[in-house]
Amino acid sequence: MHEEQHPMTSAAARRATITDVAREAGTGKTSISRYLNGETSVLSPELRERIEAAIAKLDYRPNQMARGLKRGRNRLVGMLLADLTNPYSVEVLQGVEAACHALGYMPLICHAANEIDMERRYLQLLTTYRVEGVIVNALGVKEELLQTFSLGGIPVVLVDRSVEGFVTDMVGLDNPEAVALATRHLVEEGFDDVVFIVQPFRRVSSRRVREAAFRDTIGALGTKGSTIVIDLAEAAPALAAIDAHLDAADANPQRVALFAANAPVALRVALHLKERYGANWQQRVALMSIDDSEWAELAGMTTVRQPTYDIGRRAVEFLHERLEGARMPARECLLPGELVVRSSTRRKQSPGT
Repeated sequence: MHEEQHPMTSAAARRATITDVAREAGTGKTSISRYLNGETSVLSPELRERIEAAIAKLDYRPNQMARGLKRGRNRLVGMLLADLTNPYSVEVLQGVEAACHALGYMPLICHAANEIDMERRYLQLLTTYRVEGVIVNALGVKEELLQTFSLGGIPVVLVDRSVEGFVTDMVGLDNPEAVALATRHLVEEGFDDVVFIVQPFRRVSSRRVREAAFRDTIGALGTKGSTIVIDLAEAAPALAAIDAHLDAADANPQRVALFAANAPVALRVALHLKERYGANWQQRVALMSIDDSEWAELAGMTTVRQPTYDIGRRAVEFLHERLEGARMPARECLLPGELVVRSSTRRKQSPGT
């Protein structure tokens, strides 16, 4: 069977190029480039009208990526996230995406799934994509990996966590004040003993700061307090320690409050308490948390709500300011948390009554 071939002679039959526009407007590609780059003052009004008409007729759409690469700009912003299953990360990402949209950037999201090797691989990959800047909320990223970006003139903004030896802009929660706010609330509500429950904190600055702030506040208030470290991948030892603490409190009646350092910890502890005490576990144990997850309201759990959306938005704004030439010293933007009091910490009776 013979199939008749129809050569594509019309620019409209394919995506128009800058050459097509120049030919239609009766001018050179340099004039078209000047028009597209906003240099219209060097073009005559008559030529500008011809170019506008040619662009409209051909439905010309410039390849922004190609144009950006020629100018050394591609509008790509890399974002490395340690854990997208954490509601905190999702909410920060919403702020990042909104700010990127408003400022004309395209976020390239990398989820490391709490794997340090994956964080390293993603950071190396981002260099090959020639991103303009990087926002990092990571678990164990090393200073030397981030220095690669800085030495290449690519600004880095850290979210929530600092990296030892690496000085750069950082945006996050005012952790010392948030922990102090929550701890003071528990003491004011009459709890005799507060247990701070946190994931391993040696590698993660925000966890270290929260644990230190808890110890400082408890010490200043003169209230009994202790820390239990929980590995969510192997939680049994920590959960057994929590059980032992609660059993001891029952034997020598004291009001104990469990204070989770973040939402994933709070959820793991709440599920354990429900398994141990049943559906009415909150009648036996007070639980509060940093991070105001959706389930917290359902469970009536007191929280410290983080300004997650604003943290993400501000991180992009910091990056944008650096890309626009800001040369001030590294900045630290610490935003306040909001205490959201619910029934979990309002009880006045002793446990077991």
